[in-house]
Amino acid sequence: MFLDYVHARFADESEYQWLYELMREAVAQSSATEVHAHLAPFDGTTSPPGFAAVVLIDESHITAHCYADRGLLAVDCFTCGETDPDHIADYLHERLMKRMPELVCLRRERVNRFITEA
Repeated sequence: MFLDYVHARFADESEYQWLYELMREAVAQSSATEVHAHLAPFDGTTSPPGFAAVVLIDESHITAHCYADRGLLAVDCFTCGETDPDHIADYLHERLMKRMPELVCLRRERVNRFITEA
């Protein structure tokens, strides 16, 4: 599941932390199992200001990548097995929109993984 947003406003690292914790919360309320999580803020010296965050789950991963100065936020929710990525994406989207009403989701696309021939 890809979610691409514009007009994402993150003023500082405390707001990066908020999204990171929201991602972990979204995983915790789903049937997924968190195995590791990490937040990497960008200070603007080598990359534009923003962050990358990942929650690795037994079923795959949830990531967020943000260029805060450009208002760009990309969220990926990938799962396998019985865990529904739409459930996690909906949870994140609803809370993002509540906190940032000016946020616009330009792309929401589900891509099936582990496709095999029958």
